[in-house]
Amino acid sequence: CSPDLSPAQCRSCLDGLVGQWWTGFLFPRNGEGARVAGPRCYLRSELGSGFYTGAPMVLLRADGLSPASAPAPDVVPATTLVKKNSASKILLIVLPIVAVAIVAAISVCMWTVRKKSRATKAEHLSELDASEDLESVKSTLLTLGSLQVATDNFDESKKLGEGGFGAVYKGHLFGQEVAVKRMAKGSNQGLEELKNELVLVTKLHHKNLVRLVGFCLEDGERLLVYEYMPNKSLDTFLFDVEQRRQLDWATRFRIIEGVARGLQYLHQDSQKKIVHRDMKASNVLLDADLNPKIGDFGLARLFGQDQTRDVTNRIVGTFGYMAPEYVIRGQYSTKSDVFSFGILILEIVTGQRNSGPYFAEQNEDLVSLVWRHWTEGNIVEMVDYSLDRNYPEAEVLKCVNIGLLCVQQNPVDRPTMADVMILLLIYSHD
Repeated sequence: CSPDLSPAQCRSCLDGLVGQWWTGFLFPRNGEGARVAGPRCYLRSELGSGFYTGAPMVLLRADGLSPASAPAPDVVPATTLVKKNSASKILLIVLPIVAVAIVAAISVCMWTVRKKSRATKAEHLSELDASEDLESVKSTLLTLGSLQVATDNFDESKKLGEGGFGAVYKGHLFGQEVAVKRMAKGSNQGLEELKNELVLVTKLHHKNLVRLVGFCLEDGERLLVYEYMPNKSLDTFLFDVEQRRQLDWATRFRIIEGVARGLQYLHQDSQKKIVHRDMKASNVLLDADLNPKIGDFGLARLFGQDQTRDVTNRIVGTFGYMAPEYVIRGQYSTKSDVFSFGILILEIVTGQRNSGPYFAEQNEDLVSLVWRHWTEGNIVEMVDYSLDRNYPEAEVLKCVNIGLLCVQQNPVDRPTMADVMILLLIYSHD
């Protein structure tokens, strides 16, 4: 201790240094001893020979130190300095550890959330199949929450229509209007049909085909999201007494031509040969300008490039539009779509369904009735009266002729959609 300290003050100062000694903050000296310095006293320990030969001022007991008297006001307690130094050093050690722990915890949480999201996405996709064909649809997977927000939780006011498959709702998603097809829990359109629609529509890109925006498989929901078609489907116009007046002949011919282009793309011009198998007026959707787009590919089938037909034991589709060889023998091909297209042409020209109360009373379907009027030479009597004869008769008759060629009983006798397009283009320029 400095000479000016009393024994009590020296003890207090050394007491503080001994406390610092036990905390381990010492300065080794060649591994044989240690020393620690205070402002008014100095503590040193060495192994071997003694390094101090003077008379001791204070004797420290080996079993510990008794509390010291309070230091004089002009003396800075060593314990205070020790505590401050110790606290600072502890903070320097503890704070980085805490910071690393926090960062690690946040990283683990983010990793867990991402893993859960990927697992959920994989689980949803596994409901369909693990095939390579589904790789292309992963980017269109949407969350149920986003579609609930888009449709106001599938509010009734957003419903556009409803059928055996479920309901269609209007929504706003990513700044655009969309149509959300919500399949009923007990819908006949199962996972196989859903897979068809997803895989096929994702690969198809044509102005006369409805564009798929995305899909959702979550909490038992099966949702398909398409571009919104403000004028709904052709049947809502064609078979309504008032609405059909909006379809003048120019619009009807444009619809016939657009559907023909879409089918030609499916049969011939796309990467895959595709048979729609459910071509009908309700699956022809109309945009704001009444331009047609083919929709609903749930029953469609892929064909090999050299494949001409296939056979099934499960007859699906809409009676009245199905080709006879499909109904009777389960055979379907691109010519089956041609038959359905022929029925559609006759419906557009006449404004009548192929099956309905009128034909039930006549005991004659639309095709038979048109054939009879055609052979009798008075087919004009079958043209939709709402057109008020405001149409080029030659063009209408040629469309009827194409329709009748398409609905011939033998599929070999029917034209291809490429042939149909040639005939339509010729007629439109006559």
